[in-house]
Amino acid sequence: MVCTIEIYEKPKLNNPVLIEGLPGIGFVANIAALHLIHELKAKLFGEILSASFQDLAVTTKTGGTSSPINELYYYKRSDGGRDLIIWYGNTQALTTFGQYELCGRVLDIAEELGCRYMITLGGFKIEEVKTTPQIYCAATDPETLNEALNLGAKIMVGHIFGVAGLLIGLGKIRGFRGYSLLVETLGTHPDANAAHHTLSALCKHLNLTVDLSRLDAAAETTQKVLESFGLVRSVGEEKKKEEQPFRWFI
Repeated sequence: MVCTIEIYEKPKLNNPVLIEGLPGIGFVANIAALHLIHELKAKLFGEILSASFQDLAVTTKTGGTSSPINELYYYKRSDGGRDLIIWYGNTQALTTFGQYELCGRVLDIAEELGCRYMITLGGFKIEEVKTTPQIYCAATDPETLNEALNLGAKIMVGHIFGVAGLLIGLGKIRGFRGYSLLVETLGTHPDANAAHHTLSALCKHLNLTVDLSRLDAAAETTQKVLESFGLVRSVGEEKKKEEQPFRWFI
């Protein structure tokens, strides 16, 4: 197995938008994607396993196991708006080859479903807490960049590591349009406030109404999943252990 994708259903979608929500700085994208899935009651249609995911399994209370995985969901809108493909998971690939393969395979699936537009989400690490975090963006083309800037974002200058950046770059090569939306966060814990501002901007762009009042619950769920895979530690564990090197993705 290198990168295996099991597709349970090939939905017929209306000009869909691919939204990426894998773990990264502040786990902003993870929380935002999970909240969208829950609130919209999005339907699972595909699961991705990769030899580049973490080499572990998490045991359950009943003696079962859970492995690192990525999932693909879809949401069909009844208001005539663009349908959504939501990419969620508890890990990114841990190798450069794995990241490129993962993004390429997901773009293949998105293209088959008629998708030509993508939005990646992520965090932008800062050192001090802000009540209203700044949003940054980068896009495949000037027209799409203006769409992101109209959401109140500023132009991102520098590097966007991980899937949030790579997907935009590879998508551009393949004729996709899209942008990356990065929100300021301390990056030390699942940041529900940053995810709130991310979803506010995203929903404005998509003309989508989503209840954001339960974002803390999504952040708590994300925390538990990430702790089980060793990606974050509880406050008690942080006090007992020295911080280990970790490669952050945007």
